[in-house]
Amino acid sequence: MTKTKKYVRIKKATYGSAWYADKIGRVFKVEREGPNYLTRTGPQHLSAILKEDAELIVTEKRPAKVGEKVLILDDFNEPRYMLHDEVPVIDGGDKHGVAVRKLGEWPIFLNNEQYEVIVNNEVKNEEADEMERYDTAVETARDAIEELRLAAYAKGYEDARRDLLAQALVGKGAQERRDEIVEQAKADIENLKYRTFYGELRYLYRSIVCNVEFVINKKKRTVVALLKSVGRGSVKSKGIAKAAPSDCFNVHIGKAIALHRALGIEVPDEYLNAPQPTEVRVGDVVAYRGVYKTIDYATVVADGEPTGGGRAALTSIAVKHAKIIDDSRTEVDE
Repeated sequence: MTKTKKYVRIKKATYGSAWYADKIGRVFKVEREGPNYLTRTGPQHLSAILKEDAELIVTEKRPAKVGEKVLILDDFNEPRYMLHDEVPVIDGGDKHGVAVRKLGEWPIFLNNEQYEVIVNNEVKNEEADEMERYDTAVETARDAIEELRLAAYAKGYEDARRDLLAQALVGKGAQERRDEIVEQAKADIENLKYRTFYGELRYLYRSIVCNVEFVINKKKRTVVALLKSVGRGSVKSKGIAKAAPSDCFNVHIGKAIALHRALGIEVPDEYLNAPQPTEVRVGDVVAYRGVYKTIDYATVVADGEPTGGGRAALTSIAVKHAKIIDDSRTEVDE
């Protein structure tokens, strides 16, 4: 059986005269446990910490698994990851070490000597607030769920779900929300990287440092993410995103979906259910019914620019009655 260790993180000081009153947030190893926690503060001296003033952290010394939290034990030169931070594992878990990532920060790599696995820690005060917010969200969602159920009878679950998602954008239009999701997808391509020991930003897949290559096929409306090892360039993982026939294709959202799948992490729901665009813009590709009632395609250009040959003006009749099928606008962005 794996041996466990105990630590305590100081949450408060009931008495201002307590020796740890100026050490809120600090972590100390528990030497003994009785009515209070006892921690060593000198070669021959143990100091007491009131149990109500501290959060107990129980750890095991073993390789961590993806999804577990670890306690950092190394005070290395990384300002965003400090000694005794509690961080979730996002990859690794073998003899080499693990990749961890704080919310909103770059991932980093820890070797197995730099952490211990947290196997049990007391419920933090913040979790009570989270539960309260959760209960409020559940109450708020009930009406939407009932509306979804009724709409599903008439249109089918997926159609109703898409319509409600588009209509339930609180204080925002579908186009504004889609714009936000596209920007989030672009940022994710960088945010999913981690900083190596050499200061380079790369992707980490099962402890293998990788680069990504995207293969885009606009005709098939697909994006493939190929994770290739930095050393040999061999493909280590692949993720695929394909737009549904009724959806507008967007290469940035497709890249984010494919990259998440290649890395083996959950794809955010907003990428899978992004609202459809409602506003035609320069650079969009649209489909419209031509003179001979055929379906024609055109890239939207600004008024006054040359048209024809697969180009249509922004305020033209064709564009006015067209459907947006691709709003990637990669040429415009470049």
